[in-house]
Parts: sequence; C-alpha cells; structure tokens
Amino acid sequence: MSKLVIVESPAKAKTIRKYLGDGYEVTASMGHIRDLPASQLGIDVDHDYTPQYINIKGKEKLIKELKSEAKKADQVFLATDPDREGEAISWHLAHLLGLNIEDANRVTFGEITKKGVTEGMAHPRAIDIDLFNAQQARRILDRLVGYKLSPFLWRKVRRGLSAGRVQSVAVRLIVDREKEIEDFKPEEYWNLDATLSPPSSQKKFTARFYGTAAGKKMEVTNEAQAMGIVKDLEGADYTVTELKRGHRKKVPAPPFITSTLQQEASRRLGFTATRTMRAAQTLYEGVDIAGRGTMGLITYMRTDSLRVSDEAVAGAKEYITEAYGERYVCPTKRTYKSRSATAAQDAHEAIRPSVPSLTPDEAEKSISGDIAKLYRLIWSRFIASQMSDCEQDTVSAHITAADYQFRASGYVVTFEGFTALYEEATDEKEKKETALPPLEQGQTLKLRALTPEQKFTQPPARYTEATLIRSLEENGIGRPSTYAPIITTIIDRGYVEREQKKLKPTLLGRTINDLMMQEFPDIVDVTFSAGMEKNLDKVENGSADWRETIDAFYKGFAAALEKAEKDMEGKKIKVPDEETDEICEKCGRKMVIKTGRYGKFLACPGFPECTNTKRLVKDTGGKCPKCGGRMLLRKSAKGRVYYGCENYPNCDFMTWDEPVAQTCEKCGATLFKKGSRLYCAKEGCGFETQVNKQ
Repeated sequence: MSKLVIVESPAKAKTIRKYLGDGYEVTASMGHIRDLPASQLGIDVDHDYTPQYINIKGKEKLIKELKSEAKKADQVFLATDPDREGEAISWHLAHLLGLNIEDANRVTFGEITKKGVTEGMAHPRAIDIDLFNAQQARRILDRLVGYKLSPFLWRKVRRGLSAGRVQSVAVRLIVDREKEIEDFKPEEYWNLDATLSPPSSQKKFTARFYGTAAGKKMEVTNEAQAMGIVKDLEGADYTVTELKRGHRKKVPAPPFITSTLQQEASRRLGFTATRTMRAAQTLYEGVDIAGRGTMGLITYMRTDSLRVSDEAVAGAKEYITEAYGERYVCPTKRTYKSRSATAAQDAHEAIRPSVPSLTPDEAEKSISGDIAKLYRLIWSRFIASQMSDCEQDTVSAHITAADYQFRASGYVVTFEGFTALYEEATDEKEKKETALPPLEQGQTLKLRALTPEQKFTQPPARYTEATLIRSLEENGIGRPSTYAPIITTIIDRGYVEREQKKLKPTLLGRTINDLMMQEFPDIVDVTFSAGMEKNLDKVENGSADWRETIDAFYKGFAAALEKAEKDMEGKKIKVPDEETDEICEKCGRKMVIKTGRYGKFLACPGFPECTNTKRLVKDTGGKCPKCGGRMLLRKSAKGRVYYGCENYPNCDFMTWDEPVAQTCEKCGATLFKKGSRLYCAKEGCGFETQVNKQ
C-alpha cells in the first residue's frame, strides 16, 4: 500500500520522510492552499458569515500535483502543525482533495524525531472541527475589521491605511506608554551612601541611608535636607546595631513557552520576535546533525503550556547527573504554573530540546548562526529547570550613626545549583546585593566616605519587543502564534517605529489611535479584546458556536462604524508633520519629515511654493574621528542602524557603535560606545573607559 503524508514545508517533509521508510510518500503544501479572496471581503455577512474560500493564486501547479499524488495513494495523512493554523490547513487540504474530514487521517507531531513521528502516525484522528472553527472565526473577525475599517480610514485620514483587530490594541498600549512618559514629572531625591569597613580590615562595603535610628524610613528630597544629614553625621560613630542572618533558595525559571522564548531571545540575543520564530521553526522541522542524521531539535514552538513529559524530565536528570553530579539534580518533580492571563490549553509540551542529551556543543559542530544560538538558549533553560535550587546565605545589617540608620544587605552562594548553567535575564535593573565582610553586632565601623548623590525619578520605559509581548500575554491579547505578526504589522504599517530597540509610536500611529479611541473604543479596549480571545478559546473547546461568536462582535462593530460615518461626515483628519531643526536653504523654513513611496524624507512645508526635498539624516552630535564632519545615523538596506560621516564618499568612516556626548580625555575627540566601554576611534589615540553608570 502507498501512503501519502502532507506537511507544510519541504524541510519538515525531508525530516519526516527519513523516519517513515518505504511505503510512504511525503510532500509539502507550502503553507495555506486556500484562503479568503484578497480583492474583496469574501464573507457573506447576510448568510451566517459564510466564508467564500478560493485557491491561493500562484499555487495552481502545486494543487494539481497534490491532487494527482492523493489520487494515486491508498491513504492520505494530513500532518500539518499541531495548532489552529495547522488544523485549518488540513481542513482545506481535506476539502480540496475530497477527503472525509470525519476519517482518522489527521496526525500531529509534538517533536519531529523518530519517537515523535512514530507516536504521531500511531494515533491518527479526525480533523478537530472545533479547533478549525476557532481559526476560521479569528480569520473572519480580522477580515471584517480590516476590510470594513480600512476604507473608512482612507476616506477620513489618507489612502493606503489599514487597521487590525489585535494590532490596534498593541498600538494603543505603545501610545499610552508614550503619553505616560510625556506627562511624567520627575521628582528629586537624594541617596546617601556610607562606604564602611570593619576595624582592622581593608574590605569596604556600602550601606545606604534608611531613616531614623529607631528604624523609621525617611525620604531625602532636596540638597538642603541631604547636606543637613551630612552635617549631623560629622564625627559620628557607625555601629552595627542589628544583624539578620538567613538562608534562601532561588528556583530556576520554567522551560520556555512561545512568549517567554521571544522575550528572552530579545533580551539575550537581540532577536526580534520574527527572527526568533524563524529560527525556532527550523529547529522544530529538522536539521542535519553529524552522527545522528536529520532530526527536529526542539518540540513544537507555538505553545502556552509549561507541561513537560516524564521521559524528557528523566533524560534531563540523566544528563545533569553525568555532567554535574547527583546533588545538582532536583530531587522532586518540578511543576510550573502559567503566569499569563490565557489559561494554558495544554495541547503541547513546553518548548524543550527533543533529545536532552544533545548538548549545544555537540549540535554546534553541525549548526551555526541564529539556530545555534537559539538552540543553546532553549537547551540551557530546559536543563536548568530540572536542576536543584541555588542556595544562598543572606545577611542584613542595620548600622546606626548619630540619630540615623543605614542598611546594607548581601549574600554568599553556598551551593550554585542551576545557576552553574543558566540564569534568566531581566528587563529591569535590579539593585545588586554584594558580599559583606564578616560583621558582628555592636561592632564600630570605620567610615571611609559619605557620598550624597542627587537623583530624579525616571519615567516608565518605552516598550521593547520583549516587554510588549509580556504585556500582551499578561493582558490576554493574542495567542502564541500571533505575537510576532502583531509587532511586524504595526511597524510595517508605519504606526510604530524602533528607536534603539525601543518601540515608539509615530505621529501617524498616534493619529489613528486617537481616531480609534474616539469612534471604535471597543476595538482598542484591552479588556474587550481579551474577552474576544476567551470567546475564541470557547469555540476551540466546543462550548461556543463560531457563527454566534462572530455575530455578537459584528453587530456592535457595524453599529459603531455607521455612527462614525455620521459623526465624521464631511470631515478629514490631517496627520501632523514632524518638524525638524533642519533649515530649508531655499526659503528658511524648518523642514518636516514626510513619508513617500521609498520611505521617509525631508521636505519644505512651504510646498507648493517651495519644492525643496532632502534625504533624511539624523545628526548624532558626534564628530568624525577622521575628518571632523558630523556623524550621522543611517540605516543599511536591511534596516540596521549604523553611523557614518556626513562627508561620504570623500570620507569613508563608518561604525556600528553609537557616538556619545562624552569626549576623549586625551585628544578631545568623540567617544563611541561598544557594550560596557567607551573608546576613542581617532587613529593613534587608544583611549578607553567604562560607561558611566549614572
């Protein structure tokens, strides 16, 4: 008998073919083969939202080949990805090839290894119609919003604009954060740090001012108050009045789910969410490993479940025992609870290496680049999650001087546990504890320095891709497969831009968001959107009808659209131009930033009287170390930021490293920042220093 297995991609087909052996043909559908038409709505709103699917243009030859191969086969298995999107591709394939969707012809692979493929093929099932309907409902909802709302934006703002159901919420989050930053009023405060050492010891440590000697916290809000405390402390003895010793355990982070993988890859590797998922897809579908052949290196990468199979746990603990010793193995089975607002569907495991014994060092003999970096991250996080806790002895010291109290805390690692392999990165700058010298209660310490430092409260930080994904997840917006497309879409539409890895709304984005807030508040409401996601989950688990779910949304949306048309009859909103400091040499006006067919450029606001335009460049304030020209921020063809001299091509100096305001102590030239150091790029100078943390 001949059996045909259809997957989405050639890479996946190649890996699966290896495990199936004779009697099987494996081919790829190259993703979706049918969809709603691109040129029209494609949904019969008046007849229960019936979708009008058509074959995707350009896939005629492929569809013909699939039909021919299916006709020759005795049995056809649909082996697309194990999620809503994969179920939809299988449903469309079944209809196109004339397969019975109630037959057991659907197989899924949690991992593409010999074991994963064998298990998947051994348990065929019928197409999950509820899972398909959840995908279909999402697709129809997004189409209704996009195709009904976009023409409205064309008429009221400008042509070419579009709006999306979930993307609009993401834009609102970014705009709201920008408004918080703009409205923020910094407040002054002062830190008082005492540098101390025990008697007869040169080891110094820092204690920070806390408050009164009785332990009441005091806020130091101005220089006069700070200097008054310094004066009060002149000649005072610094005495250890209380010591608290303790022991604590630090627990490893759980294995990755889609959102945490995207966040950690952003923080550690500087990957965008799209770049992360591209590399993860390759790792899942399979790569050639020397001595092992073609295999999938990780389990399915679109998941919100933290579950891990007993077999994988056993494999991890076996590796840990051999590599680190028995003490490094977690003595109990770790279970992790999801922190996201979306309840884990538990259809898949967490993201983990499919073969825990395959170390990154071994894998990197066969793989490189993004996939090697991401595999090391996934492998390390998973293995660490099955290791024992990190154990620390802690000490907290209360130090009294005059009528005031200072405090210092520190810890000593007594057993490194999982930290021997991996620790989770964080977005926030945490207060670092340091090891304290041996201290005794009642001990008088030697004051080495008392340093008052003026500080100001800081506004909330702009979103990065990592923090935006975390916010979307915590608020229940989107699902594992949607985080990367959401960010890509809002940037591509020009509503948001990246500025040194931070996400900043454009004037166009703010204009559209204001209009949406006024006329379509539900669309950009976080709670409403999260509720919509939960309704789609109900469709998936069979507790809600997909047509009724769409109808409940569409009636309100259609009414809002009709009202907006009346409210804005005869009105048009102008997107404000972004003014620059660049002066038009023809008429003296300040030039503005415009967006054209090939991107942004500078234009004179006096058009049509003045038609002057220029290439858009951003002056960094730095000077070229070769010729003294202005250092300009530029972008490569792939959108990567670099810095080049304004006198190019006569001067060819360029660098990926950012110019800073600080100048060289030796020669006065502009310094450049690379990691945690600043350096002078002027030939023959060689000056270097560390970045000033303050």
